[in-house]
Amino acid sequence: MSWDPSQYLSFSDHRLRPALDLLARIPLTAPQSIIDLGCGPGNVTPYLARRWPDAQITGIDSSPEMLDRARASLPYLTWREADAGQWRAAQPVDLIFSNACLHWLPDHARLFPALMDNLKPGGVLAIQIPRNFSRPTHSLVLGAAEQAGVTEQLTGLFAPPPTQEPQFYYDCLAPVSTGLEIWESDYLQVLEGDNPVADWTKGTWLRPFLAALEEPDKSRFEESYRALIKKAYPKQGDGKTLLPFLRLFLVATK
Repeated sequence: MSWDPSQYLSFSDHRLRPALDLLARIPLTAPQSIIDLGCGPGNVTPYLARRWPDAQITGIDSSPEMLDRARASLPYLTWREADAGQWRAAQPVDLIFSNACLHWLPDHARLFPALMDNLKPGGVLAIQIPRNFSRPTHSLVLGAAEQAGVTEQLTGLFAPPPTQEPQFYYDCLAPVSTGLEIWESDYLQVLEGDNPVADWTKGTWLRPFLAALEEPDKSRFEESYRALIKKAYPKQGDGKTLLPFLRLFLVATK
């Protein structure tokens, strides 16, 4: 399943804000080695380089399409194709930064402490993951599948929310951290366009569902989803659409 960098970046300003909020809370002054884990098209990586210009920064992503976009935009940085769930540092690093990536991976109780093993003493693991999965953006996928008559074809993709309550992550990381910050922010995103929430989701959560279908089922499913989303997120009086989006932040020091 491939990623579409252009679709993902169509809401780049809104996707960037949580990353910058996470970046602002990292308590490091001069890290020498930084990993941008799940770097995508490299839209956040330059901000890491801007804050720490002397650091060796490596962007890691499993998508060749995303990495091609990153290399074209930022050829002076290092980019590597790897699965974030399997990645291990050759040498311990000072900072692992991961923005909106790790919710795609299972078993956070194992994964998050394992990432801490890749840090130097005093190093930092900084993570932002969406926690919007109980809201219409995600819950209406099942309704759209039922309307389109494709539920059976998508059965394997329906699963419990991939992110947990904040307390879960405290229990995972507190035993392996000397300092731990956990917080949530509910962003009220103001979007423009005819059906912008459906366009937003098409670039992320809807991708595997669309990729699993062939025509005409694919178009019928997407049309059903777009209709349900448009009703769930109506336009305001000024023609804009509000999308509340909950995100979880973790900053753990080894």
